[in-house]
Amino acid sequence: MLSLLSLRSNAQDNYGKTLNIGLGLGGGYSANSVYAPLLTVNYEFDIARNFTLAPFITYSYYHSYYYWGNATYPYENYSYAESAIPFGVKGYYYFDQLLNAGPKWDFYGACSVGFVYRNIAWESGYNGGYYLTGMTPFYFDVHIGAEYHFTGKVGLFLDLSTQGSTVGLSIHR
Repeated sequence: MLSLLSLRSNAQDNYGKTLNIGLGLGGGYSANSVYAPLLTVNYEFDIARNFTLAPFITYSYYHSYYYWGNATYPYENYSYAESAIPFGVKGYYYFDQLLNAGPKWDFYGACSVGFVYRNIAWESGYNGGYYLTGMTPFYFDVHIGAEYHFTGKVGLFLDLSTQGSTVGLSIHR
């Protein structure tokens, strides 16, 4: 019994009460586009051993220019811009005990579910501009990640996902 208690106190069992702020590159909302910057914020709540839930919000932006014309006409510049704001809940499962990770490291797998608010504007040439604003019916993202704890209160994380990759700061309470 004492061995189990000492193992529990040495492992990173309590993951909740953590603010995560990340910056990175994203993609996946539109074909062949890279969103930069991608800014994400979430706050983890401890739900069960090795499992947390975190409400999240992310902001990403993409902009590009297209050029039309030929040698006899001046070149015209047409643009496409999109901002995407996914929001919802991210569930983390920590693999520290399974991987026998030391107290300085956390390793996790996660899934995010929610919605995406998108604002799209583009110029189509002779027809003028188009605008599309609205909510997607469903958002889903899969993550793997790791965090290195500098102190008991501050860590640095790397989160790789199907929608983007971020590096950020974790602040533990």
